Amino acid sequence: MSGICGWIGHGAQDRDLIGRMAAPLARFDDSAVHQAEGSRSAAAVAGAGDVHRQDGLLIALWGHPVLRDPALAQQAGTRGTAAVLAAQRHLGAEKLCGLLGGAFALCILDERAGEAILAIDRLGVHPLTWQLAGEALLFASSADALIRHPLARRDIDPQGIYNYVYFHMVPAPGTVYKDQQRLLPGHFLHYRQGRVETRPYWQMAFQEDGRRSFDDLKEEFLAQLKNGVREASAGAKVGAFLSGGTDSSTIAGMLCDVGGAPAETYSIGFAAQGYDEMEYARIASRHFGTHHHEYYVTPDDVVAAIPEVAAVCDQPFGNASAVPAFYCARMARKDGVTRMLGGDGGDELFGGNERYAKQHVFARYEQVPSLFRKALLEPAIFNFPGGDRVTLLRKARSYIEQASVAMPARLETYNLLGRYGARQVFTEDFLAGADTNQPLAGLAQTYGASEAKSLINRMLALDLKITLADNDLPKVMKACELAGVEVAFPFLNDAMVAFSAGLTPQQKLNGTQLRWFFKEALKGFLPPEIITKQKHGFGLPFGVWLQEHKALQDLASDSLTDLKKRGIVRGDFIDQLTGTHLREHAGYHGTMVWVLMMLEQWFRQRTGA
Repeated sequence: MSGICGWIGHGAQDRDLIGRMAAPLARFDDSAVHQAEGSRSAAAVAGAGDVHRQDGLLIALWGHPVLRDPALAQQAGTRGTAAVLAAQRHLGAEKLCGLLGGAFALCILDERAGEAILAIDRLGVHPLTWQLAGEALLFASSADALIRHPLARRDIDPQGIYNYVYFHMVPAPGTVYKDQQRLLPGHFLHYRQGRVETRPYWQMAFQEDGRRSFDDLKEEFLAQLKNGVREASAGAKVGAFLSGGTDSSTIAGMLCDVGGAPAETYSIGFAAQGYDEMEYARIASRHFGTHHHEYYVTPDDVVAAIPEVAAVCDQPFGNASAVPAFYCARMARKDGVTRMLGGDGGDELFGGNERYAKQHVFARYEQVPSLFRKALLEPAIFNFPGGDRVTLLRKARSYIEQASVAMPARLETYNLLGRYGARQVFTEDFLAGADTNQPLAGLAQTYGASEAKSLINRMLALDLKITLADNDLPKVMKACELAGVEVAFPFLNDAMVAFSAGLTPQQKLNGTQLRWFFKEALKGFLPPEIITKQKHGFGLPFGVWLQEHKALQDLASDSLTDLKKRGIVRGDFIDQLTGTHLREHAGYHGTMVWVLMMLEQWFRQRTGA
């Protein structure tokens, strides 16, 4: 990957230290490393970045930042964005970060004042990990870079491991290392003489009472889409992921319009019943006239990719879709593509996840008067003789039980770890160092931070962080990094994000109709089959293949056997998981096999054992 790294408050005599920290940032694409050092600070940028140094001030900026003020943007065209930011230091940290849009990671180190600012973009496309070590502040785009500093802690945090198994990733601000944290999307860190404070410089502001006509909204929406794709594709040979869903198909179609020529599109298929969505990708390709490329991932491909995916991730990461995303990006790289466009963000901006409709149905129960629910309805349903043998009553009981759970905990009623039970999965010694309530507490904190009034917008705000920034973006970013290509996300253009915030709740979720405005606005642009298809994506048939492929079985068995020795997961649970559970339901329990296998693979890549 590329990124930034460095420190302030540490007078290292090791002149090669900053170069060693930066090495992991360029290990997959041989990016050039630009570095600058002071007496008690240093920073490096790997890849296409911007480094500015003057009079004890050091600024490193990486990604594709945009200065939101037109006059400042014009200055940046000749002087560089970092130099422009240096001239605006008087504004203070919050306003200074607010000048920036686009996807970026930023550090400003001021040795004379003993002060530093770190920040990442509004949607968290580019992560930034940090640690306070005594009076020194260490930071890096990847924990793999940060832990190369001699002051960095390398101890594994049991809470990070627990959160990984719960979520299948480690949600920010937590990390897998003790005393390390990551900046949240739209946040900045202010360091001054050994003290640290983090605060948001931006958060999603929903305008829920919009009164604009559909025609006006549609015109602006299509214009913003085209502009977002144009900006994302500038200066590179571009290709697009094409799963055949609404988001990727929209990006592919807009890329054809913007380029004035057939877009290069890439799809992954699986020779497994119920998992292959290639036909929808072909429908979109034929409709827009793209130059389409396909690859069918095999179980052998999965075996080969697993150690590589574990190596590229600086935190344990259990989203199996990273594997097909990698093969898709690698296919494009072989064609000379240097930047892939992803459709990520459409669900979280416009209301596309199926759980939004489901939670809307559950929320209706809250509208029933409490007295009627508690005094009449619930006693009648739960105390009805033989009710467990009546299908309708069983469904009613299940509905009431779930609807009675407060948000956002209700979203986790099907959580895989919750279904097994933490004490059945983890050893007692491990659980002594982890708070099993922390995952739900973290969700509640994020959910409660939104000022949105409607249920749909509160869920969208939650998913912008948990589903998008913590899961989907790292999945695509790491897959592309491993393949040696850049990735950009046109839906996450600042103007498009602001546009989505101005849609009414009903335009996102109309009753139980997902993406109502999005789909209505794209009628006539997208093929009808794409608009009406069920959501799928690049889901990996791991559990199915695990039942029949010897090399995959051996890799999983070997990984889980070694994981037993780490004292984290109970050996009897692993035996039951790979035996009885997997035979009962390969698809369901295969997910936990994957999550635990990738945990062991992550350990191996960092410890060599």
